[in-house]
Amino acid sequence: MINPTSSPESSHFPVMLDEVINICSPDKGGVYIDCTFGGGGYSKKLLKFSKTKVIALDRDEFILSITKELEKKYPDRFFFHQRRFSEVNTIVDNQSADAVIFDLGLSSIQLNNLERGFSFNSKATLDMSMGLSKTSAEEVINNFSEQALKSIIKILGEEKDASRIAKNIVKTRSIKKITKVDQLVAIIEKSKKKNYAKKINPSTKTFQALRIFVNKEITELIEGIINATKILKPGGKILIVSFHSIEDKIVKYFFSNFSLSRSKPSRYFPEDKDSNISLFDKYKNKIFKPSNLEIIKNPPSRSAKLRYAIRSKNQFIYPNELINKFKKYLDLENSHA
Repeated sequence: MINPTSSPESSHFPVMLDEVINICSPDKGGVYIDCTFGGGGYSKKLLKFSKTKVIALDRDEFILSITKELEKKYPDRFFFHQRRFSEVNTIVDNQSADAVIFDLGLSSIQLNNLERGFSFNSKATLDMSMGLSKTSAEEVINNFSEQALKSIIKILGEEKDASRIAKNIVKTRSIKKITKVDQLVAIIEKSKKKNYAKKINPSTKTFQALRIFVNKEITELIEGIINATKILKPGGKILIVSFHSIEDKIVKYFFSNFSLSRSKPSRYFPEDKDSNISLFDKYKNKIFKPSNLEIIKNPPSRSAKLRYAIRSKNQFIYPNELINKFKKYLDLENSHA
């Protein structure tokens, strides 16, 4: 059921809004794709420039009230699709976008709705679906094997205590089904080595892992950035705000290894056809981070990193090397108990 709050966007802060808009240069007009609409912060700002057209995507039905308002206000310039952003290439023609924006963070609209089970403070059902997901955290926790749970928590959450957490989950569920967030939090806290110097909540990494798995976030990211590259004009920009090391590793690898500035392989090694794929102009490896003032106003933004790349004039060739590089994450996300 959709959250009845009348203005869900009121608590949502678009991360590094000024930096994103400056890179996009909407004053020149053009077609802009907002792949993670959320509270609509980027889209609304882009629409203030009269020559822009904004096409937005989001898998989350909880934001439809916001999109409907924008569709009424800008009937000829704003268009919304409730889809996963991996399908971005299906909503516009190839090489038609001036910029494509991804904000990979958990929306405050999602986090603040305790019924959805994203927050450690929730006592609701273990759901964690961002929308259009085929499973829930509750199903994963109660049905997956101990080894599968360990792999998910260790690889997707980068959690050192994954083995003990998985073992205690299986032990607990053999007595009573785990259905609520606070039940899982108690298991994690019991499993973790106490380290009071750490600032992050002990459940952070396990929750991250489950959320990524439920929503197939790594698969979505890799397919999304490949398909976004297909629809960019030469000189068009792809901007990605990431929040954890796996995401940033993927983005950096994609931009660095498929740009004109890619290091040439040794002449002693056989030539890899992927090494000649230059989807982007010379990549500068520049990272933007939120200002101290933004972090004070919006604490979750503290871990955000913004990277962007510029599409080259070269023909699109599928970057198989990207898939191979991160195959372990893709295989894990698409595995079953």
